[in-house]
Amino acid sequence: MSAPPLEARGISVAFPGRGSVLRGLSFAVAAGTVTAVLGPNGSGKTTLLDVCLGWRRPDRGRVLLDGRPLGSWGRDEQARAMSLVPQRENVRFDFSVTDYVLLGRSPHLPPLGAPGPGDRTIAREALRTVGLAGFAGRSIVTLSGGEYQLMLIARSLAQQATVLLLDEPASQLDPAHRRRVTALLRRLADRGMTVVYTSHDPQAAAAAADTVHLLHRGRFAFSGPPRRTLTAAALRAVYGVPFSVAWTRRGPHVSFDG
Repeated sequence: MSAPPLEARGISVAFPGRGSVLRGLSFAVAAGTVTAVLGPNGSGKTTLLDVCLGWRRPDRGRVLLDGRPLGSWGRDEQARAMSLVPQRENVRFDFSVTDYVLLGRSPHLPPLGAPGPGDRTIAREALRTVGLAGFAGRSIVTLSGGEYQLMLIARSLAQQATVLLLDEPASQLDPAHRRRVTALLRRLADRGMTVVYTSHDPQAAAAAADTVHLLHRGRFAFSGPPRRTLTAAALRAVYGVPFSVAWTRRGPHVSFDG
């Protein structure tokens, strides 16, 4: 039996003056699935991603990537296996969309190496996958918020990593682009990628996830399929406010009752 693509065992993190942020978190992500880590702002979701990426060492516990401790992976080797789509990014250069997506090829290039025809083919395919094939020559400064988010995903796809982490990928998008992004995550998993994303929005978690972890006070208060975890009682326990949850043929509809 093969190891999970991503696994966390007993992760604990504390910050000076703030106390424990994560308290003994454990989870394993199956290949070809979408996992959502859901919780209010400040609940530790981004910290958990930082630990999974190796950007922050946990006080206790460890992360395994394809069954190997994260610390045993070289930088480029890890980047070829796992990629991050950040919540936002401040880019100071006027890249074309294609040139920006080509940055995802860096782990596959030798030091100071330039992308070749094969890398450009991979970048074009990544843009096609996210629906931005017609934007290849555009300046990134002309993109809308939703288009920019899709471009960030295309850059990660150009890395050809098998594990994709996303930090609040739809939090700043309008409803149309939010649906595009969540539908894209579902398609990527159906093609075999392993997708993990954070969100404070229950509807965003309901839209694509196979598994939802509700993060509350540093622990997973509820974990499991959306139908079992995204209940009015569970959401109220985590967020402290009333919710309504209605399941239809098209999936759940989650609304805030405040």
